[in-house]
Amino acid sequence: MTGNSFSVSGYGPERSGWTRLFARDSLARRLDWPILFSAIALSLIGAALVYSATRNRTELNQGDPYYFLFRHLLNTGIGFALMIGTVWLGHRTLRTAVPILYGISVLLILLVLTPLGATINGAHAWIVIGGGFSLQPSEFVKITIILGMAMLLAARVDAGDKAHPDHRTVVQALGLAAVPILIVLLMPDLGSVMVMVVIVLGVLLTSGASNRWIFGLIGTGAMGAIAVWQLGVLDEYQINRFAAFANPELDPAGVGYNTNQARIAIGSGGLLGTGLFKGSQTTGQFVPEQQTDFVFTVAGEELGFVGAGLIILLLGVVLWRACRIARETTELYGTIVAGGIIAWFAFQAFENIGMTLGIMPVAGLPLPFVSYGGSSMFAVWVAVGLLQSIRVERPMSA
Repeated sequence: MTGNSFSVSGYGPERSGWTRLFARDSLARRLDWPILFSAIALSLIGAALVYSATRNRTELNQGDPYYFLFRHLLNTGIGFALMIGTVWLGHRTLRTAVPILYGISVLLILLVLTPLGATINGAHAWIVIGGGFSLQPSEFVKITIILGMAMLLAARVDAGDKAHPDHRTVVQALGLAAVPILIVLLMPDLGSVMVMVVIVLGVLLTSGASNRWIFGLIGTGAMGAIAVWQLGVLDEYQINRFAAFANPELDPAGVGYNTNQARIAIGSGGLLGTGLFKGSQTTGQFVPEQQTDFVFTVAGEELGFVGAGLIILLLGVVLWRACRIARETTELYGTIVAGGIIAWFAFQAFENIGMTLGIMPVAGLPLPFVSYGGSSMFAVWVAVGLLQSIRVERPMSA
């Protein structure tokens, strides 16, 4: 280094301030800002919707209209910090810690099946920590399934030994995913199982595994669903949800109540909505679980087609940029991780929005970044951190 010149590729002490921040190879330039801004916007929109849905519900907010708003913002802040920590550690470092992370996640979901587990909103999928806080381990299992399968499927390919994962490796990866999925099915948390199965499909598709595995898994999943139904694994409330989906007019004051009220709320919003905090369905507390599973109904009623469309657009930006990250990375491991996250976000968003519109069965899944919930918020922000890490650590083009 001479005079005021500097090397763009270094990070030594001679580079400081804005020069280092905006240099071509700096962290700030490597981050995917559209994903970051879209995720932040979705979380902030979610804060407004959660506040609208809960400010008058004294039986839930303990007499504090800002109770859920503050907690949603706190969850977002913690999630953002987890995203920064994930980028700092890097997806390659986390790759070496997959066995530990996998063991912890399996232990946590096993704890749900012990007396430490708790039933919330009909699902026995929680561990109550205390102080009004609870943990849903299945949200973090989604991440460990992605990382674990990616580690196995990409190991020999990234090392140059294979062009594609062989059959033995695929069997090992499926076995790794099957253990937590079966445990979650025993809770039973059918919504999370559905997401995990879609994640497995997304991982296999992006890994380059033989299409016979894809079709075989789909067929096995269909037979498994029939077996679950016939063996009575599902709870009565879950069976009722599917019955209401198949026949929306079935017991409109009972099992079909949620879906009917959700469709009324969205339909009453029109093009521009009734105005934030002015929705009659939301203010009248007609839609159950409106701050979590049915938060999209608040957007449909109070922000209308335009506001609801904006949420879908922002989710689309996240998926679009994630697809670009998956395509541009030079290592199969990064591609698989990004592919699993894409499958996760896409299916969960489609299921959540679809169930409010009556085109999908009610499955108790939150809308990514928007719904109230600490575990789900933390998990999706960690996923954003993984996407950012894949982008940051990829080689820069000349």
